[in-house]
Amino acid sequence: MLTRTGIAVSPGVAISPAMLFGSQGFRIPQRFVSVDAVDSEVSRFRASVETVCIALDENERVAREQLGEQYAAIFSAHRMMLRDTKLNGEIETLIRTKCFSPEFASSRVLRNYAKVLQNLGNTYLAERAADVFDLEKRLLKALLGEQRPELSHLTEPVVVLAHNLTPGETANLNRQFVKGFATEAGGRTSHTAILAGALEIPAVVGIGKFLADVSPGDVVIIDGNRGEVIIDPDEPTIARYRDSARLQESEAERLAAFNSIEARTRDGVRIQVLGNIEFPHEVQHCVTRGADGVGLYRTEFLYLGSDHEPTEEEHYDAYCRVVREMGNHPVVIRTLDLGADKIPGDFEEFRTKADNPALGLRSIRLSLRHLGQFKTQLRAILRAAVHGDVRIMFPLVTTLLELRKARMILADVVEDLEEEGLEFKKEIPVGMMVEVPAAALLAHHFSREVDFFSIGTNDLIQYALAVDRAEPSVASLYRAGDPSILRLIQMVIEAGQSAGIPVTVCGQMSSDPKFVPLLLGLGIRSVSVTPISLPEVKDVIRNISIEDADRLASHSLSLDIARDVENFLRTELNRLCPSRLSDMPLTQ
Repeated sequence: MLTRTGIAVSPGVAISPAMLFGSQGFRIPQRFVSVDAVDSEVSRFRASVETVCIALDENERVAREQLGEQYAAIFSAHRMMLRDTKLNGEIETLIRTKCFSPEFASSRVLRNYAKVLQNLGNTYLAERAADVFDLEKRLLKALLGEQRPELSHLTEPVVVLAHNLTPGETANLNRQFVKGFATEAGGRTSHTAILAGALEIPAVVGIGKFLADVSPGDVVIIDGNRGEVIIDPDEPTIARYRDSARLQESEAERLAAFNSIEARTRDGVRIQVLGNIEFPHEVQHCVTRGADGVGLYRTEFLYLGSDHEPTEEEHYDAYCRVVREMGNHPVVIRTLDLGADKIPGDFEEFRTKADNPALGLRSIRLSLRHLGQFKTQLRAILRAAVHGDVRIMFPLVTTLLELRKARMILADVVEDLEEEGLEFKKEIPVGMMVEVPAAALLAHHFSREVDFFSIGTNDLIQYALAVDRAEPSVASLYRAGDPSILRLIQMVIEAGQSAGIPVTVCGQMSSDPKFVPLLLGLGIRSVSVTPISLPEVKDVIRNISIEDADRLASHSLSLDIARDVENFLRTELNRLCPSRLSDMPLTQ
């Protein structure tokens, strides 16, 4: 049993066989075989070895003829390794003594060899681990007779383990069968992490190298509450986690009582709690959990889940579904935030060769370059607005010129729709995301030209602290409680109050219970959170008063280290909300 620790990004516990997704990713259909099938399974293994060796012979011949003896020797070495009597003996022993399937036994033995090579401290030998992985891939292909399946075509429950998943791959996960996922790369607020929360499946990212420790088909526990991945757990551990899952279910039932209750502080101040969504179907989660509306509809996933550029009607239909289900509640539709790591698979025109795409052509910058696409989306939003309370929001605005250009294009779209005689809403509130320090510093100027602000803390933290939000090696530096972040948020709130426009916080910070009292103390009266967080955030709000919140904010602003701010807020949250289960230890 091995435990690896990463960053918890979506709560819950998943216990299922592992599917390794990536260049070596095959799904092993069964871990064990019956005792009376052992001899035939050993024969099948030996036949597959011969099949692979024949293929290696052919690779060696072609390489010798076209590239020379030096390259042919690579395949010769692979063949010698695969015919090694010790290696084959270990695999056959596992089949005979433990009734392991040939696929599982082969993967287990070859990955153990690869791990030994990686840990020898010799660069040359560590590189040879790639040869072992290549043999594993060849042998599994021969045994299974198939390529690795796509994540969207699964037929049985698995947990997906990968070096990384793109937002597009994550968006297409089959939630019926993918019970959770864990990745070597990624950060707390990477877009893949955000999607995991939207899908409401347990997820851990930023673990570092661990895939060599796992064989396809190994039972794996993904603990999305504490950021742990447990490989090949023993029965007591599995039982302990099942007990913990029952406790989580009880807590979910307790929090469900808040679905139909307004979020009011103990002294009666009404706080607006909205939902963040990525997909139209999530609006039902918001309705069920009593959201006051949709505070952030991330529309780029219309692209990431598709193999073609969405038409105006596809945009319109997706927006209408959300607007109609929310009734009279507000729906804030953010225009496309493509770029950086959110690149649709077949849309090369959106791809950038910048060394740091987060600082490149993305979000509103990209929309202002692709006016046809931008106008298509704006037309659909204005048409959908006739069905409810729709607001439009521009992402990653950095300068007043960008904002003014976007508003000019919106005005052009209004003129076009009027000329065409289509039904649309001409006057809708227009706001902007405040997610770069430049926008926060000029918030007083921006406040004269927009109807509302929404603070996107995920990018604001990234850009203010110069910390890549998706990079595990600097994850410890990515701190929402940093004093500089608190002051930037305070600056935006004061600008909004002076101009008489509402300010919402819609980043992951607002979904973290310990930061909710702080935000209220800074003057926030509207938060937009992941749907799964709605009941818990309401619970926290109903357990504090504005006086409590003001005191917490005042003390937090007096601290000069992020760690001290977050420890203080965590302690105060546990004091104010003692019934919360989230910080309880795992049942022993």
